[in-house]
Amino acid sequence: MFLRVIAGPIPDRKDVQEVRCNFQGKDYLAFKDMSPEELAFVTKLALDFKKKWTAREPHEYFRGQVWAALFEKNSTRTRNALERAAADLGIRLVYLRPDEMQMTRGEPLKDTARILDRYFDGLFIRTFGHEIVEECAAWMRHPVINGLTSLAHPTQGIADIMTIQEKKGDCRGLKLCYAGNLYNVAYTTMIACASFGIHMDLACPTELVPNADLWDETQRRAAVSGARIRLIQDFDQALAGADIVYGMSHYSMGQSDEEVSHLKAIFAPYQITTEAMAKAKPDALFMHCLPAHRGEEVTDEVMESPQSVIFDEGENRMHAIKAILSVVAVS
Repeated sequence: MFLRVIAGPIPDRKDVQEVRCNFQGKDYLAFKDMSPEELAFVTKLALDFKKKWTAREPHEYFRGQVWAALFEKNSTRTRNALERAAADLGIRLVYLRPDEMQMTRGEPLKDTARILDRYFDGLFIRTFGHEIVEECAAWMRHPVINGLTSLAHPTQGIADIMTIQEKKGDCRGLKLCYAGNLYNVAYTTMIACASFGIHMDLACPTELVPNADLWDETQRRAAVSGARIRLIQDFDQALAGADIVYGMSHYSMGQSDEEVSHLKAIFAPYQITTEAMAKAKPDALFMHCLPAHRGEEVTDEVMESPQSVIFDEGENRMHAIKAILSVVAVS
């Protein structure tokens, strides 16, 4: 968990070095582990890195470091964003294929984690259960960054807040309508909204309920920030007055055909269409972490509309990962 942050404007290089003395070596696993001030700092740093990227200003601050990247789930944005972010920072990545490792033959995760810790300056891992990243962090001295688990997608969360701030300015008081299943992106967005003072309606069928601990943490933060975070079955009500409409898939990788068919059926009324977007504010943004199932949770027309910021959001994943690497990497 991070310790403290420096408040104020986007930091210059000197301030980044100062604050890193408090951040470096820590793990980055989930928004629930970080304070609102810490999330705000990482977001500001990501925006600063985007300025450097746009200006083509070199920032190889960590030349000589070598990190391991373990991807147990397929990835387009996260892996490529990580590859480019690491390259710009001067970090070399070693990609680990799970099917080539002894974990597939039953080697305990704690043994794998401890040996990787001897070889690398950190581990970036995209996996299934959240307990996997927590166990890696427990057995490694070097930092562990969560690239996605069943309960959290914290690199996406920073990219999303970046995108909202770029398009809308101050986040506080905005309304976000989320339409999709309740797992990693939903949980990360819940805690982000509660931390930044964004009202959020999660539109989903009655049979779905969020993780109790994460819901409690969300409500605790919302009580401090003044955000209103609620579950709503009425999609029209969730859309009304929304500044952002956030789409998410109705099912996830690894679910059975029967589960997928059921989820498609119960989520059918929550599809984000041009008509649905018209029920939000006229200048509402459409966001999606991607990949999207076009024609399922969202129509092609919405994806390609002027309100869609999905590719800005996707680019921002790279800048977000760069900021995260920079605050946890040990010089």
